[in-house]
Amino acid sequence: MLAACRGYMEERETGKQEAVASVREIFGLSGPLYLTAVDWENSHHRRSVAASLVQGVYILERDRQQKRQGHQSHASPWWNFFHFQLISPLIDDVDFSIFGAIYGYNSSVFEHNAPKYVIAFRGTLNKPDSRLRDLKLDIQAIRSKLHQSSRFQLAMQAVQDLVAVVGTANIWLAGHSLGSAIALLSGKNMTKLNYPIETYLFNPPFFSLPIECISNPKVKHGIRIARSVVRAGIAVAVKGQHHSSKKDDSFFVLSDWVPYLFVNPTDHICSEYIGYFEHRKKMKEVGATKIERLATQNSIGNMIFGVCVRDCEPLHLLPSAYLTINMSQTPDFKRAHGIHQWWDPSFDGQSELHLFR
Repeated sequence: MLAACRGYMEERETGKQEAVASVREIFGLSGPLYLTAVDWENSHHRRSVAASLVQGVYILERDRQQKRQGHQSHASPWWNFFHFQLISPLIDDVDFSIFGAIYGYNSSVFEHNAPKYVIAFRGTLNKPDSRLRDLKLDIQAIRSKLHQSSRFQLAMQAVQDLVAVVGTANIWLAGHSLGSAIALLSGKNMTKLNYPIETYLFNPPFFSLPIECISNPKVKHGIRIARSVVRAGIAVAVKGQHHSSKKDDSFFVLSDWVPYLFVNPTDHICSEYIGYFEHRKKMKEVGATKIERLATQNSIGNMIFGVCVRDCEPLHLLPSAYLTINMSQTPDFKRAHGIHQWWDPSFDGQSELHLFR
């Protein structure tokens, strides 16, 4: 008891300026310590490592905000544990926050399927030093304007520079929430340039009506069918009848790129991806493949407003993906949207490959 009291007083002393990290920031208390030997062929291991490297970016920024340096820093174990080193942080030119990081694999023996480099992006950090800038970028993402932000342009430049040096076979992209949107858009752009990159997207935002939260499956399916018909009709009216036959269309160009999507059904920010891909299968079953092929390429908002604003990039439209759904019970939104669920040793996931052909 005396030792515990002494430890508590010491912790209070060092935490006067919020220098003490939360349990979730400390790798030794909340990281995937069970991964002492990573099997790079194991999808659970790969997912856990990618998520941990994203968490490393969050903690890098928290270290910066709390002025934690040297032995007080908590970020490095999130990558050192997996034999990565920090090559360069990515710094926002507006608020000077760390929003991303470039990691290099530094194991003495290179493992087959291990990435030599990972570029990871954090999501929104609800802290005073970064909150305002992050929320502004969230709004830009909702408006399909994220590609116009200087943060995304910095991210894209970092990706292009690395690809120019090492190619795409040795690189992963990874992100969570807003960072997932940055990674997704970067991956799309590189694929259009014929440089597809292996990409891990945790809780990627899907900006749409939350149909997935409707409990009645018949009502939910009926709404999705109606929306598909409307989207297909607007697409024909706005873009012309032969729009879907254009093989150089960016949607078809992206069809061979298969990013890994990780979503939680109780997280309404990303859960619509479940219905987005599942609905395609159901439309095929009822013989409405042509309608759905046209509908799935278009967003109603982007088609309507895109007439006036041509430079508009819908984030959530994806031809193909390897979708993993967390089937574990999550008690609240914070945990359902959190990054920690993706390396939980008791993770219960359901995965399915969705290809657009």
